[in-house]
Amino acid sequence: MDTPKLPEPSLLKSVLEPLLDDFQYWFERSRTLLERETIDFLGEEAQADLLARVTQAQEEVSASQMLLEATGCQAGVEMSVLMPWHNLLAECWKVSSRLRMEQSN
Repeated sequence: MDTPKLPEPSLLKSVLEPLLDDFQYWFERSRTLLERETIDFLGEEAQADLLARVTQAQEEVSASQMLLEATGCQAGVEMSVLMPWHNLLAECWKVSSRLRMEQSN
């Protein structure tokens, strides 16, 4: 049985590690916004839901970072895991952009 060829640890370190750091940074900024601002166009329930999803994603990214570190960059993250994080951040950026636009008016 053939085993799949895994990426080199140096490649995972140089690509995945900074990507996970970026996810953490943007999720933290989103979390701060959702915790500190009242976002009327979202509504209380939708804002709480978005905050819960951001918090969950932060925990998932943290777990991925710990796994990457614990394995000496021998473990990667599937695209099927990364894409929901990316989509969630896109949703947060849209909320932030709209909020800034409404606050400037």
